[in-house]
Amino acid sequence: MRRTSRGQVSKLAKAATLGLAGALALTACGGGGGTGDSSKVVYWDTSGPNESPVFKKIAEGCASKDGYQVSVETVAFDQARSNFKTSAQGGQGADVFRAEVAWVPELAHNGLVVDLTDTALGKDTADFLEVPLGSTKYNGKTYGVPQVTDTLALYYNKKALADAGVAVPATWDQVKAAGAKLGEKALFINNDGYYALPFIYGQGGDLVDTANKKILVNSPESVKGLETAKGLLDAKAAQTAQDPTNSNTNMKAAFSTGGVAMVIDGPWAAVDLLKGDAFKDPANLGIAPVPAGSAGSSSPVGGHDYVVRQGSKAKDNAIKLVQCMSSTASQVTIAKELGLLPTRKSAYESAEVKAQPVVAGFTPVVQKAHPRPWIPQGGELFDPLKIAYADVLSGKKTAKAALDEVAKTYKDQVVKDYS
Repeated sequence: MRRTSRGQVSKLAKAATLGLAGALALTACGGGGGTGDSSKVVYWDTSGPNESPVFKKIAEGCASKDGYQVSVETVAFDQARSNFKTSAQGGQGADVFRAEVAWVPELAHNGLVVDLTDTALGKDTADFLEVPLGSTKYNGKTYGVPQVTDTLALYYNKKALADAGVAVPATWDQVKAAGAKLGEKALFINNDGYYALPFIYGQGGDLVDTANKKILVNSPESVKGLETAKGLLDAKAAQTAQDPTNSNTNMKAAFSTGGVAMVIDGPWAAVDLLKGDAFKDPANLGIAPVPAGSAGSSSPVGGHDYVVRQGSKAKDNAIKLVQCMSSTASQVTIAKELGLLPTRKSAYESAEVKAQPVVAGFTPVVQKAHPRPWIPQGGELFDPLKIAYADVLSGKKTAKAALDEVAKTYKDQVVKDYS
């Protein structure tokens, strides 16, 4: 999710009207692309302010090395999907786009990105991790290249747990037990839909079954997942923000200042968390797998892929840019400087990557991460879930009632051919 922020996956589906206005604004600022100049690649970067300078430096270095020009343009994550679609439909916009993993099947389905199967990018895939690579596929063809992968883990304040005599919890029952000593300061639950997935997956649930075209979001296992989260609040072992819009901000503020001992978040969050008073000593920040439910510990796969716009006049150089930016050397730099997780197996063999504490903490977690539905409608699954999750955590609705409504929305509006 990054990417709630980059991460907030629930923000993937914004109104198309915003997309048109945003695309026009970007064009007015020189970000229209589609100039017909095959020697200039326009790259839209959807990362946040902590990350974009690093990606810009890598892109410009790649262009200089390979003899073409690159224009790196930062696009707000929550408007990027709509802006790209609107611009691409008009033959403009980015030549290379940093797309959230859920967007790739949709863009491919709509014919807006290049089929890379028979290019060097589509053939050089053996070094990529299997699950991130899966996000680049649609109908058996390759439409993207994995940039970074991510998942959700348990961040914990080592001193806070030690002072309370609490071990790092491995199960949700142990989190509830920690509440006896830490109270509501034990855990902050982000009520965004993406952050509901570890609870759902941990109890054996899911949103949909793509192989059999079934809706699973209101299965008994999925319902039990949300009941588990609500149970932590009822036991006074956790807290949440009643305002879903600011839940992520409130969670990070509470944790980074020492107001809560644990949160669930992704590797992208580490840079901001380490700026807080509670982590002036970076060694105080611990990372562990999300606590397990009855089906074990499992978090969703997130991340970003590079895609090339269909109709780009700079296609050949765009492919060169993606090759360079997704290389092992580039991924090592990104991991070392930003703590983001590589998608190439070879990058994890680097001593510098192994020594990066955030990457080291997340590596065993991402290896067990749960793939998300790689379908064109994947990005549309989260807004209904976000509303339901907030209603459950606030006590407005039971988990069963809320998820039954989500299932109906999926059937009526999102995956109409699913049962």
